[in-house]
Amino acid sequence: MKLITQTFCNRWRLLALTLLMLGLGGCSSLLFYPEPGQAFTPARAKLEYRDISLTTADGVRLHGWWLPAKAGVPVKGTVLHLHGNGGNLPGHLGGSYWLPEQGYQVLMIDYRGYGLSEGSPRLPEVYQDIEAAMVWLDQAPEVKGKPLVLLGQSLGGAMAIHYLAQHPDQRQRFSALVFDGVPASYREVGRYALSTAWFTWPLQVPLSWLVPDGDSAIRSIGQLSSPPKLFFHSIDDALVPMDSGIRLYQQAPPPRVLQLTRGDHVQTFADPVWRQVMLRFLDDPSHFNGLRRLAEVPNYPDESNTQ
Repeated sequence: MKLITQTFCNRWRLLALTLLMLGLGGCSSLLFYPEPGQAFTPARAKLEYRDISLTTADGVRLHGWWLPAKAGVPVKGTVLHLHGNGGNLPGHLGGSYWLPEQGYQVLMIDYRGYGLSEGSPRLPEVYQDIEAAMVWLDQAPEVKGKPLVLLGQSLGGAMAIHYLAQHPDQRQRFSALVFDGVPASYREVGRYALSTAWFTWPLQVPLSWLVPDGDSAIRSIGQLSSPPKLFFHSIDDALVPMDSGIRLYQQAPPPRVLQLTRGDHVQTFADPVWRQVMLRFLDDPSHFNGLRRLAEVPNYPDESNTQ
């Protein structure tokens, strides 16, 4: 009985310590699950690439990959690919490896603390990583004169929405925005993170309220009246529920398109159908109306009824 009581007390001490640490740290660390190192490069997928180095305004060195358009294919534009909160570049290559063959050159970066990048990820510092990518794109000669597209997956899309809302000059540089599995709220992401550990699961609701939610996508998306936006979200997504993605879409001003998909979280482009949907959207972002393969909410509601 004494042993059971001691074990119980130890668990509650651990919970109390966790609560204290989360309160002091602002909980933004719950949003990031970086993996150091680099398991492989795009060469494994027989892709041409080059390593690039970027330096943020606060002096952190970041690592990225530049994927040029396939040799002999006319360049249609440049895609800035901002990945989600777990792993590092190799684990997210599946989101954009297919674009160079279609004429789109790609810039992928690892946020601070991910892969070969220096530092530790937390908000608001990570926004400087996006800023560093924008500076690099502004200076790269191969980018000039070509349409610029954002592909933001999961947390990468959420951070991009807040960043672009705060930097309208940078937003104007994009001809189209593509979001895949983006959560409406950081607090929702934090709650999921807390639900994955046995000692924080019982308190996932109160602890999640410590997650800073002021920068969440749903608070900023209303400012993105341009450029056109395409939202992918899977009805099977177990990490970011479909209703979160729909709420974010509903708050977005037109032009906007919601394309519901199937499959796991941010595995959209494993299906060639959805790759084709994105390519059709990029061909004419202002008039694309989605592929109605699944039941979905109206893509272009009457603007008089827009929230």
